Amino acid sequence: MSSDKESRAADSLEGHLLIAMPSMPDQRFEHSVIFMCAHSAEGGAMGLIVNKALPNLSFGDLASQLDIGDAEEMPPISIHYGGPVETGRGFVLHSPDYTRDATVGMGEGVSLTATVDILRALATGEGPRQAVLALGYAGWAPGQLESEMQRNDWLHCPADSELVFDLPLDDKWAAAVRRIGIDPALLSTEAGRA
Repeated sequence: MSSDKESRAADSLEGHLLIAMPSMPDQRFEHSVIFMCAHSAEGGAMGLIVNKALPNLSFGDLASQLDIGDAEEMPPISIHYGGPVETGRGFVLHSPDYTRDATVGMGEGVSLTATVDILRALATGEGPRQAVLALGYAGWAPGQLESEMQRNDWLHCPADSELVFDLPLDDKWAAAVRRIGIDPALLSTEAGRA
């Protein structure tokens, strides 16, 4: 017999991707693909949007602001809009080849580190092979995400490193929808129930 804790963990979307439906009422999440970092009935949910870049901020600009190097010498790493909560806070989803005390394994080929040390490592070329650097996050109070899913705002699928790191930003939404066996062209922008 499984415990309540195991049952709750089975219901968790941690390590999955949330995929915004075309009928998403919140424009901040339009066509978003969100890597779910945490999800529980008691604690709510937290995730990072992995398919929206911040066009007016470079890694060099961020490195200069944090005093971790010369902007001119920084690698061309794009900065993502991770979500509307705490937009000044940074998170790095990355390949598991970089591990420190603050690194948390998130599942199939994805880890999370949220310290300035990983930014220093990225600046010097000693960071992970693959990374998504995000400012801000998406957050839900307990029960809120479940309500949004019942309203048909979101689909979900297991995450993998290809969807998180390899695909161009503009291709991630359609690829995630296809991963669950749905043709993106068949999704309606109209919400409804059968």
